[in-house]
Amino acid sequence: MTRSLLPPILGALLLAGCTGDLSDLQSYTEAVKRRSPAPLEPIPEFKEIVPFVYQGGNRRDPFVPDAETKPLPAASAGSGIAPDPSRPREPLERFPLDAIRMVGTLEQYSIRAALVKAPDGTLHRVSVGNHLGQNSGKIIAIKDNRIEVSEIVGDGTGNYRERAGAIALSD
Repeated sequence: MTRSLLPPILGALLLAGCTGDLSDLQSYTEAVKRRSPAPLEPIPEFKEIVPFVYQGGNRRDPFVPDAETKPLPAASAGSGIAPDPSRPREPLERFPLDAIRMVGTLEQYSIRAALVKAPDGTLHRVSVGNHLGQNSGKIIAIKDNRIEVSEIVGDGTGNYRERAGAIALSD
């Protein structure tokens, strides 16, 4: 029976503690109500924007690609060498080859890998067959002091050719 009376007694004691002198709280509330509100800032004036109408005349429409800006063909009829446009791009293909730095090599289970640092500061582990650089560069060998890369570059006539490149070990 005493347990069932405990919650109402505790509730009554808590409420009794709240009935003290509240005159300071009431005077503060009245003082805040008597204050005049702060003035509002005026609405800023916006400059009128004058619309621009493109009068092309005999100039080309900038939103329609012309014959000069066609993308390079995916395959070359001449050499048979061409970048594969359907291959998923690897993270290091966003950067130019000369911006990537080799910082070391490591070997595990007789498989050699290289550690390279991208211009954004991230460190990547690469091995033979990985792609890097913006010219479809493919790693063909990893030596102690360099990474040998084969790039596919356009020759300006719609044909492609392979070009050897390398990334030397940075000091």
